[in-house]
Amino acid sequence: MQQQQNFNIDFSQTTPVVCEKCGHEHFIQVSMMRKLSPMLSPTGQPALIPIPVYACAKCNHVNEEFLPKDDAL
Repeated sequence: MQQQQNFNIDFSQTTPVVCEKCGHEHFIQVSMMRKLSPMLSPTGQPALIPIPVYACAKCNHVNEEFLPKDDAL
């Protein structure tokens, strides 16, 4: 998913993103947490990795397109 760039956008040429579950158009940023094993951690300690994603402001559903791909983690 690409973030919005800083340039003029004609919003009439865009399409809204809606919640896959309820159709709502508003989202809030939340964090998805992943654990990293001490064996893979650079410090040798277990780690928690926060990953920012967007959840529906109405039903809290996270659209598939907002989830990181497994190979990106």
